[in-house]
Amino acid sequence: MLEIAIIRNNPEEVKSRLAVKNFKELDLVDEAISVDAKRRSVQLLLDDNLNKQNIIAKEIGDLFKQGKKAEAEGRKNDSALLKEESKDLEAKLARTEEELKDILVKMPNMPSKSVPVGKTPEDNEVVKQVGEIPLLHDGALPHWDLAKKYDLFDLELGVKITGAGFPVYKGRGAKLQRALVAFFLDNAIEAGYLEIIPPHMVNADSAFGTGQLPDKEGQMYYIDLDKFYMIPTAEVPVTNIVRDEIVDSLPKKFAAHSPCFRREAGSYGKDVRGLNRVHQFEKVEIVQVVHPDKSYEVLEEMVKHVESLLQKLELPYRILRLCGGDMSFSSALTYDFEVYSAAQKRWLEVSSVSNFETFQSNRMKVRFRDEQKKTRLVHTLNGSALALPRIVASLLENHQFNGGINIPAALRPYTGYSQIV
Repeated sequence: MLEIAIIRNNPEEVKSRLAVKNFKELDLVDEAISVDAKRRSVQLLLDDNLNKQNIIAKEIGDLFKQGKKAEAEGRKNDSALLKEESKDLEAKLARTEEELKDILVKMPNMPSKSVPVGKTPEDNEVVKQVGEIPLLHDGALPHWDLAKKYDLFDLELGVKITGAGFPVYKGRGAKLQRALVAFFLDNAIEAGYLEIIPPHMVNADSAFGTGQLPDKEGQMYYIDLDKFYMIPTAEVPVTNIVRDEIVDSLPKKFAAHSPCFRREAGSYGKDVRGLNRVHQFEKVEIVQVVHPDKSYEVLEEMVKHVESLLQKLELPYRILRLCGGDMSFSSALTYDFEVYSAAQKRWLEVSSVSNFETFQSNRMKVRFRDEQKKTRLVHTLNGSALALPRIVASLLENHQFNGGINIPAALRPYTGYSQIV
C-alpha cells in the first residue's frame, strides 16, 4: 500500500510512475488526496477536543483541591459534552480512514525509476545471459517423457488422486526433489539466512499484508470453514513474522522451504506440459527486511545468490528486468531468472527477485527506529531460491545424454547418485 504522505506531496510524480505499470485508474490519486484532507481535518478536531478534555480534567482536580465543588461539577458537565463529541469524531475518523484505505488498496506499488516502459513480457529487458545453450543428441526427450522413461514422477497418477497439476514424485525423482530442497536451504543458511518452517496456511490479515489480497484472491486456494488460505509462496507467512512490530535490528534474513499452492486459473496450451505449470510445488524462498537506504544494494545481493545456485547446477540462464506491464501489483522492481530448456527449446522462468520498498511494510505496519529514534517503515524484499518444478525440468532435459541423465557435481552429495540410468 502506497504511503499517503508520498501521494499527498508528489501527486503528479505518483501518477507518472503508476502509468509505467499501465495503471488506468489514476483518478484514485486525486480521490486519495481528497479523502486524506477530510481525514486530517477530522483528526485536528479530535486532537483539539482531547486537548480540551485534558485541560478541563486538570481544572477539575484543582477546583476540588480548592474546595470549589460546585464549579468543579460544572466543569464536569463541560467535559461530558466534549466526551460525547469526541465519540462522534472518533467514529467519523474511523469511517474516513476506512474510506482512504479502500482507495489505497486499489493502487499498485510505484515502479522504480529503473523499470523499463512496456506492456508485455516481450518488453522485458535482458540484463545478462550466462552459459552455453546445450546441443542435445538426436532423440533427446522433454522432461515429461524422461520422467516416464526413468520412472521419476507420474502426472496421470496425480490426476487420479487429486486432479491435473498435482504430480506424484517417485524413487529417484522424489530423492531429487528432497536433494534440491536441502541444497537450496544449505546455500541460503551459508549466506546468512535464518531457516524457518512456516505454516502452510495463513489468515486474511497475512495475505493482505504481503499484497495477495485483494489482488490475487482468485489464484489462491481458500478453506471456507476456517477462513484460511493455502500459501502460494512462503513469502506470505515468512514476511508476516514481523507484522505489527518495531524491529529491533536490521537486516532480518529468512529462508523457508514450503509447498506452494496456486490455482493458475486460465492456464492452457504448451506452457502447462509436464512440470511447466502445476498447482502444487516445492520452493525455497528468501526474504529480507532491511533499512530503506540499503534495499537496492540488498536486491543485487539476492540476485547474485540466485545466480550462484544456477551456476552450481550448471544451467544456462538469463536475467530479465521486468517492464512495468509485466510486474506484480506489489513490486517496485523485479528481476526474473529464466533457464533454458534444451529439449523444449524455450526459456522457463524459475525465480523472481523483488524489492517492494515500503508497499508491504505499510500494510503490515513494520517499522524500525532510525538514528534520531524516529519510527520509519522498513523495506521488504523476497526471491525464489529456487522453485523446483522448472529447475527439475531443466536439469533433466539439459543434462540428458544418450544413455541417461547426469547429475551436476554440486548436487551429488545430496542425491547420493551421479546419474539416472
